[in-house]
Amino acid sequence: MATARKRQISLTDTKYYHCISRCVRRAFLCGEDRFTGKSYEHRRDWVEEKLLMLGSVFCIDVCAYAVMSNHTHIVLYVDDKKAKRLSDEAIVMRWHKLFKGNWISQKFSEGT
Repeated sequence: MATARKRQISLTDTKYYHCISRCVRRAFLCGEDRFTGKSYEHRRDWVEEKLLMLGSVFCIDVCAYAVMSNHTHIVLYVDDKKAKRLSDEAIVMRWHKLFKGNWISQKFSEGT
């Protein structure tokens, strides 16, 4: 049974985390699929760009990462002090980098 994230993460114990994400069913993230011969190497740059962008939005420093053929390894530092210093406006602005938001968040960012 899976453990809830709030029980896995303890910023008082450590702010560094090694995360692994693995593809299922022999799917390939990057590199050449030896079963089909198809190359997925073009995805490596996309994964790197997305990873670094998400880190900047969520006040998380990406210390190290490796994008393998069917999985990724990422070492993260959670900058909770930086996150606590963000104003409401800064939080909404960061959220809008990922999503268009809803009517209320759009009006809030416009100042109305």
